[in-house]
Amino acid sequence: MKEFASQIYNAVKAGRLNESFGPDDVRRACPGWALKTYTVFLSKHAVDNPGKNTELFARVSPGRYRTLPTLQKQN
Repeated sequence: MKEFASQIYNAVKAGRLNESFGPDDVRRACPGWALKTYTVFLSKHAVDNPGKNTELFARVSPGRYRTLPTLQKQN
C-alpha cells in the first residue's frame, strides 16, 4: 500500500489531485486500484485513526483529507 500512498502524494505534487480530496477524487487521479481501496485507505491512514495505522493524511472534514506536510518532502 506504500505505492498507493506515494501515488496520492505524487498526484498532489503534480497538480492532478487538489487538496482537500475524497475517495472519488483519488480514484480519478490514481486509477487502477480496487474500488474498496479508495473508500477505506484514506480513513484507515488518517491522523488519530483507531487502529493505530501509519498516519499519512489529515482529515479536514467528513470524507475529506489532505496530505501531511511532513511527508510531502519524502515522496
